[in-house]
Amino acid sequence: MRILIVDDEEVLRDVLDAVLRSEGFDVAMASSGEQALSVLDEDENVDLVILDIMLPGISGIDTLRAIRIANPHLPVIVITAYSSIDGAIEAMKHGAFHYIPKPFKNEEVILTVNKALEQRRLSKENERLKAELSEKYAYSNIIGKSETMRKVFDLIRLAAPSRSNILIAGESGTGKELVAKAIHHASPRARNAFVTVNSGSLPPELLESSLFGHMKGAFTGAIATKRGLFEVADGGSIFLDEIGNINLDTQAKLLRVIQEKEFMRLGSVDVIKVDVRIIAASNADLSKLMAENRFREDLYYRLNVITISLPPLRRKREDIPLLVAHFLEKYADENKRRVREVTPDAMRIMMDHSWPGNVRELENTIERAVVLCTGDRIGPELLPDYLRYPVQTEQPSMIVPAEGLALKDAVSRYERAMILQSLEMANGVQKKAAELLQLKPSTLNEMMKRLGIHAKSNAAIEDEVTVGE
Repeated sequence: MRILIVDDEEVLRDVLDAVLRSEGFDVAMASSGEQALSVLDEDENVDLVILDIMLPGISGIDTLRAIRIANPHLPVIVITAYSSIDGAIEAMKHGAFHYIPKPFKNEEVILTVNKALEQRRLSKENERLKAELSEKYAYSNIIGKSETMRKVFDLIRLAAPSRSNILIAGESGTGKELVAKAIHHASPRARNAFVTVNSGSLPPELLESSLFGHMKGAFTGAIATKRGLFEVADGGSIFLDEIGNINLDTQAKLLRVIQEKEFMRLGSVDVIKVDVRIIAASNADLSKLMAENRFREDLYYRLNVITISLPPLRRKREDIPLLVAHFLEKYADENKRRVREVTPDAMRIMMDHSWPGNVRELENTIERAVVLCTGDRIGPELLPDYLRYPVQTEQPSMIVPAEGLALKDAVSRYERAMILQSLEMANGVQKKAAELLQLKPSTLNEMMKRLGIHAKSNAAIEDEVTVGE
């Protein structure tokens, strides 16, 4: 670590130089503020500045101001005589890390320097992680070359720098949260929090408490005051997934936050001001929900300033090979496998599939194939049975026969076929199957009981037995 010592007294510079070099630090020296700024301008490797307050020419305070403007993350420790403590306090107000009074003890210098360098290290690490996140969620990394995806990229690029609220529409599994993160990390709010709220998975009371917080004793179980997610997201963005599932009372409070940029915690009368960008998403048709009086019209127009519609995978089949290559590389690396390609026959099967679960279903398919693959290529035999052998036997006829039919029975057969297929696609996991059918897990569970369907499809059980063997 490189430290710049700025002091007009040669003896003091030499003492500090000896102390710091004995601890293994690299040292540069300057005798004035002008010389210090020149060194910093030429040397980008300085990690810390030790600065005397009393300097000829440019004062120590003015030198500190110039350093903070040029490099706000560079820690500065000021040195001052006991008679100039007021100057040290002034320096702290201008962003100095700490001050050391003269005469000083060597141990005190080393301790303060190490603390300042640790802060510098953490600051650098934080900047590195933020840079990685920005790269990870850059919209250029969203996979797709189709015309519809190019339009999505253009919308993200234009919308991200603005302050406008954004509505992302698309079926389950199309990557709505990934787009929301890309918008946040490409915006001026990227340094602040990005908070995700799954509106469809929380009961109304818990959702409201999560969004706005609550005071101690506001309801049974509120044993302490808790900040809401809008407070956590202050200065950043909040992603409200499946916003169509929010009840009307919470919608009214959400509208107030958008219009007034303020809210109250449950059980409180104090108003809290926030600056939060709202990115909402829905796989339901909000205009239809408005017609059914299940979604507020005024809230819809507040959210729907900019709409980004994500196409389902079946409408951008030219992106399937790109996505397959991406997921293949990802899961081969994660699982330490040497799988590097998909056979033409396997790719043909995937190109022909309708992918009702969209990109999420494709990702699960590739992950499964990579895990089961013992060679370097994925062939048709590693794809799930429902891809290789599309279910036909249980599909009811859509034609009414001359002798007529019992509509209720036909609908039940169709429901049963769809549920069995979704369970097979989800490897028997009901929650995933419910997402594929755009149902609540509880609704799917009730339908399965009514239709006499077990918790897992036969195909899913067979898959598990095969893996176990």
